[in-house]
Amino acid sequence: MLKKFLVVLACIVALSLGVVVNLANRVDFTTLDGENYRWQNLQGKWVVLNYFAEWCAPCLREIPQLNQFYQQNKDQLAMFAVSFDLLSQEQLMGIKSKYEIQFPVIASFAAQMPMAPPQNLPVTFLIHPDGSVAKQLFGEQSAASLSAALAALKGSQAILGGS
Repeated sequence: MLKKFLVVLACIVALSLGVVVNLANRVDFTTLDGENYRWQNLQGKWVVLNYFAEWCAPCLREIPQLNQFYQQNKDQLAMFAVSFDLLSQEQLMGIKSKYEIQFPVIASFAAQMPMAPPQNLPVTFLIHPDGSVAKQLFGEQSAASLSAALAALKGSQAILGGS
């Protein structure tokens, strides 16, 4: 009887450890540069998430402005690009290079996102430090429009990074 109890106890401990290890190693998304992220670990800072597609002219036009915004604010927030289309990592790397996207590009279309995929492009999501979607910005964005939207959400007159 004691032997059965010890076997059952060992199985329960092993199963519990497996669950804990699995949760600790869970990744919500990976960027092209191989960085793994969990939304939980991004809490406490603002996140800018821009959906794009190579066939979307406004998406391509806004990239220099998004790069500018990212360079001005990368120490204050996290920013990621997400392809609207299901593309391989090689295709995404080619697009990132071709259009000189300077901020991290999410490598997997199956990434766990805090919102449903958008129906239209371009769209940029502003994610509150608590992890909730604070605002959707539809249409082509500029560094100034992103700064103003974040400042308004923060309830501040100060605009991050200027224009």
